[in-house]
Amino acid sequence: MGQDLEFTIGAKTDVGMRRSNNEDCFGLVPQILLCVLSDGMGGQNAGELASKLSVDTISGLLRDATSTKQKVVFGPPNPQMSEETNELGAAVRLANRAVWETGRKHAHTEGMGATVVAAWLRGPIMSLAHVGDSRIYLLRGGQMQQLTSDHSLVMEQVKRGLITREEAEHSDMQNIIVRAMGAEESVNVDVDEVLLQPGDHVVLCSDGLTKMVDDAGIAQIVQESQTPQQAADRLVEAANDAGGEDNVTVIVVRVAQGKPKGFWALLKSLFVD
Repeated sequence: MGQDLEFTIGAKTDVGMRRSNNEDCFGLVPQILLCVLSDGMGGQNAGELASKLSVDTISGLLRDATSTKQKVVFGPPNPQMSEETNELGAAVRLANRAVWETGRKHAHTEGMGATVVAAWLRGPIMSLAHVGDSRIYLLRGGQMQQLTSDHSLVMEQVKRGLITREEAEHSDMQNIIVRAMGAEESVNVDVDEVLLQPGDHVVLCSDGLTKMVDDAGIAQIVQESQTPQQAADRLVEAANDAGGEDNVTVIVVRVAQGKPKGFWALLKSLFVD
């Protein structure tokens, strides 16, 4: 008998302990198992607008394309990735264009930008896309793996061997990112694919979490939590307990073994595309 994976998702966003407004935003599209998270930047309310526009554009494009059986196409596809992963990358590029165009329309939105991380759960395959320094982690067998690479000045220095990763985590230049949504008319989007297994957890988060709680702390909280929602709540609480210097947003996905398909459902799946 065939078996599918089942996904349970929890999410939470919080203004933190030092900020007066929340420039983070997240979106969940349950019908297509899409998770999107964005951390905005810019004066006045521009950061809030940039993050919301990024999330809404990506979510809307993929939801509508799936329901109409159309494809999202924009920019060069990656020949090493699946059609769906390239669709996710195209949606992020279109969202970047939307943020960039909106930022140019008004004085108070000029220079606004955002980070984006997105995970599209397509059965055992998870498509990823990201821009900026928000992160996606995979927790498997007690081991935390960062699936994204921060598009930040300090991480560029780490890659060049100029500073260590530990020095980067304590650098005063942590907040300087070298790639962002809306900074330019076009953006280079990193895409990837991961094969998921039962027992995995996926964590999407803004740097409001990672600046306050280290990877081991994140892993411990996720493992000890009864549900993904409890994990998201506790991670936000931990970030605030550590000082809450920034807005903090977390999405936690738990991967479990699905129920076996019945004989007729399995037979049908073999012949239906």
